[in-house]
Order: sequence, then structure tokens, then C-alpha cells
Amino acid sequence: MRKNTGTVTEIPEIPVCPGPNGVTGISVTVPVFFLLTLAVQTGVEVRGQGVAVPKRPPRQAPAPKLDIPLPKVHFEDVASKAGLAARHVTGQEREKRYILETVGSGVALFDYNNDGWLDIFLVNGTTFEGFPKGQEPTNHLYRNNKDGTFTDVTAQANLVRSGWGQGVCVGDYDNDGYDDLFVTYFGQNVLYRNTGQGRFADVTQNAGLMHKSARWSTGCSFLDYDKDGDLDLFVANYVDFEVEKTPAKGSGRYCTWKGIPVMCGPRGLPAGKNILYRNNGDGTFTDVSEKSGVAGPAGHYAFTPAVSDYDNDGWPDIYVACDSTPNLLYHNEGNGTFTDAGMLSGSALNEDGQEQAGMGVSAADYDSDGFIDLVKTNFADDTSTLYRNNGDGTFTDASFQAGLGVNTRSLGWGTGFFDFDNDGWKDIFMVNGHVYPEVDSQTDERYRQERLLYWNLRNGKFLDISAHAGAGISARWSSRGAAVGDMDNDGGLEIVVNNMNDRPSLLKNFGERKNWLLIKLSGKESNRDGIGARVTLVAGRLRQMDEVRSGGSFISHNDLRLHFGIGDAARVDRAEVLWPSGRFEAFEDLKANQVVVLQEGRGKPLAQKPRQVKH
Repeated sequence: MRKNTGTVTEIPEIPVCPGPNGVTGISVTVPVFFLLTLAVQTGVEVRGQGVAVPKRPPRQAPAPKLDIPLPKVHFEDVASKAGLAARHVTGQEREKRYILETVGSGVALFDYNNDGWLDIFLVNGTTFEGFPKGQEPTNHLYRNNKDGTFTDVTAQANLVRSGWGQGVCVGDYDNDGYDDLFVTYFGQNVLYRNTGQGRFADVTQNAGLMHKSARWSTGCSFLDYDKDGDLDLFVANYVDFEVEKTPAKGSGRYCTWKGIPVMCGPRGLPAGKNILYRNNGDGTFTDVSEKSGVAGPAGHYAFTPAVSDYDNDGWPDIYVACDSTPNLLYHNEGNGTFTDAGMLSGSALNEDGQEQAGMGVSAADYDSDGFIDLVKTNFADDTSTLYRNNGDGTFTDASFQAGLGVNTRSLGWGTGFFDFDNDGWKDIFMVNGHVYPEVDSQTDERYRQERLLYWNLRNGKFLDISAHAGAGISARWSSRGAAVGDMDNDGGLEIVVNNMNDRPSLLKNFGERKNWLLIKLSGKESNRDGIGARVTLVAGRLRQMDEVRSGGSFISHNDLRLHFGIGDAARVDRAEVLWPSGRFEAFEDLKANQVVVLQEGRGKPLAQKPRQVKH
């Protein structure tokens, strides 16, 4: 049972018990927080994505009865007021003939001009029909005006580019103090070097990142897998897609869904191979996919990576959410190679031993036990998946025990652990939207869907408070990429969403929040962004941990600064930083409600603590 932190009433445990057919249910003690109907496995359903999954009835949660009040949360979409008007385009709006038209694109939040304010980069797509010259949809970079509005500076930043844009990640790969941009495509990926003059230069060819044939790359992450101080690059690949070799809509086994003709795939289409590029330290990269073992696990439709040291051994590992196939967990062996530990760790499948149609993923220590957990979004008629880290190199699917089994009709994409009320505990958001626009006219499903917000009850469980969270959450969109960051440096976290064939959303919480600290890391021996660093924050009775990571959500990139809610604490006693270089130091007595920069080597040295898994 999670104890009282001093800011809330202690929350009693809700014991877990087996339901019918071995499916986990929840027995409720008084006081009642929420009641989940028992899950009854009623057979197996084969979805249009080709995934065999247990068929579960929808679950509804009655109004919660809490000993503590619900948080006062109110998200509004302020994108129009902020000047975010660029329309996203991916295929035709009313019909999707090919799977490429359904995936959508990501979004990145980063400070491209080093003025201390987050800017927004939105990836865009196109159509098979094409556009007249000069009217093609393009990616967009919005500069933060520091007054709640943004200005489109795409052209002056040299980022105008059209095509089947997919994902994006950020990292200072050349350690010059300016964050660079990597954008994935169906076609040719692009590396943009930040010149520091408000412009980017396409250095893809000079960096050695060109490839001979078209690839369908999706999510990406910068990471320092060999801990040499230079950021390497992992790129997920989805399907080896060719229009000429793809069956027509409704024509094959994997081209119908609930009896209606739909686009085909990914089942039945060849899977792509993931790529790992090692940074040579001179502005170039070398493909080490085969040598490192990353290319080894074949037949996975990979979407979104989340880099984290899940077993606390000091080396960054790579988890990949995969569509219609088992998820991957590349365990870093510390010698330049990776081993897929997905099956052995329990994070490849759900609790029923079934592969799922995974889309987005986020990593955080939601239960404050010192180990990183995972949350993953999936296809409709399934639940999202919460993998609790057991601390021994394995995970447990805690989705139903934790309260995430109440929603089965949502088709999830972008997701994130984030502390929206600054109480010191990570909550969860998810954005949703169906892949088939045709469902609106031929089924009771909806192409546009509400977002979801789960509040952390601090006892290992979450409460769905979406209905109480404002119009920004309840409004229906067909969303894909989403990223979290503090856009106005006020301690509250905003969510930027890339919506299918529509303008973006900027969700701001106008509810009540407690105190906070925003930490920006600056590496010296480590990479400049501190990507891979682990920060443990101590404020009163609160002890939290997080890592700096590139990429995540759904093929998107969040604020590289680490946000910590600290409840009613007025100061932070200590921030302990374990840098990728191995340096371990503490920064003490930090005032609340500010943005602080922690530079490697400027803190109080600490003795290196062992970071093995628990046995």
C-alpha cells in the first residue's frame, strides 16, 4: 500500500482477485473508489489488423466514491488562439485505400533557438493523388512568441518539405549546443542539423544516412547506447510497402473489418527491419543494425520506441511498441550488442499471452519504486496495456488491476505519463482515433474519438476522469502523434496533438496545480542534452525518478526537460543525477516553481550506487 505523502489522505488498497476463467477482476473494499465489472473471456476475435485477441465485453465504471476530492482539472484546446492553424494531410479524409494513408504523423516539442521556450514541429503527410506544384502540404515549425501564441517560421528555418512524413525525434548529435531534428518518412528519412542561426541544414547525405530504396520508417530515438558521449540513432521500420504489391481494399483475408471492406494490412504485408546508427563523432553515422543485433528479430511491425534503462544496470535499453506482432525489448548487453528480451521479460504480449496492435508507448516510474514502467496504446476492441516493472528484469501486465481496463472501444495512438496536477505522481493521457473513416457510416464505431485521462491514485491504480477533464479531453478527433511539455514555463504541462486531416490541438490545463520544478540537463562528458541521464528528486516525503529520453508517445518527441510535481513542498531537498558518463552527483536546496539548469560536474559528487536488478 502506498503511504500518505503528507498532501493527501492515505488511500486503502483495492485487492486483486481472479475472476471467471482466470481473468483478473477487482474486489472492492470500503470506501469504494471505482467498480470494474469482471472480465469474462468470451472467445477470440480476429480484427482487420489480423490480430487474434480475447474478446471482452465493454466495461463501464460508475461514478467514483473517493475519500479525497477529484482534482480540479480543465483542459481546453487553445490551438486556434495560439495561431496553430496548419492542416495535416494524410490521404483522403473520407476513405483510406492503403495502410500508408491511416498512420498519420508525429509532433516534436523542442527549443530550436535556445531562448528557453518550447517551439513546435509538426510532421505532415500527403496523398497518392498529389497536389499542384507549390500547393503541397509541408511540415511546419512554429516559433514560440512567449505570449501564448506561435509564428510559423518553416520557410525561414529551411524546413519546407513535402512527402509521406511519419515520425520525429530530437537530439544534439554533434554536441554544439543546438538541438537537431530527425524526421522519418515513407521514402527517405532526413537529418536536419541546427546551425544555431535559426535555420536547419539537410545533412542526410553527408551524415551517411541515405538508403538506396524506399523505407517506411516510423518512430525514432536518439540515444547513447555505447556511452561514448555522442548520440546514436535508433529508427523503427513498419512495413515494406509497395502500392503495386498491396492487395486492393476489401480483396483479401486482411482487408475486411467487422464485415466491411477496408484497406489491407499490416498482416499479410512484409515487415520492415529496425535500424541502429552509431555516431562516429565526426558528424557521420555507421549502420550497425546487423552487428548490434537490432536487425535480428524479424517479422515485427514496429512503430514507437521508448529508450530506458529498465533493469537499472546503467545501460539504455530500447522498447518498441509493435502493431499486430509481439513488442520488442532490446536489452543492451553493454558490449555494443542487444538481445531481444521481450518474451522473457513479459513485455512482448498481454496477460492473456496475446500479441496486440501496439501504437504508442510511454515510460515512467508511476508507482515510485525506482524502476521504469511502461504504458502502451492498442487497437480498438482491446485495452491499453500497463506493464509494471517487477524490479527483477521482468514486467507484469497490470492493466486491469490498475484500472486501465475500463476502456475497450478506443483506438489509441499518442500517450504519455505526466503529472497534470503536480501532486508528485505520474498520470496518463491517451489520444485516439480510428484507422477506418468508413466506420462512421457502416458500424457503431466512430472515426473521431475522445481523449482519455487517467488520474494516479498513488496506490498502483488509476481512475478514468476523462468525463471531468474539460472539452479538450472530451472533444472528438482522429488523433495520432502527441507530445507533452511546458509551453509557457508556468509549471503546467500542455499536450500538442497532430490530428488526421485537420488542424493540430494544443491542450492547456486551466485547473488547479501544486508546486513544481522543471529541470534541464547540460552534459559535459555526457552528451550535451543529457539524454539517458537519470534524475531522482527528493522533496519532503516525495521521492521521484525520471530519465531524459528522445522520442516516444506515438512517433513523437516530448520536452527534453524533466517536469516534477512536488505537491505542497516549497523547496526540493535534493536532485540526484546519474549521468550517462557514470558521474553521480547531487544538486541541493532548489527553490520550487522554477526552471533550473543542472550542469554536469557542478553538483556535489556522490559515491556511485550499484544499479542492478533486484533478485
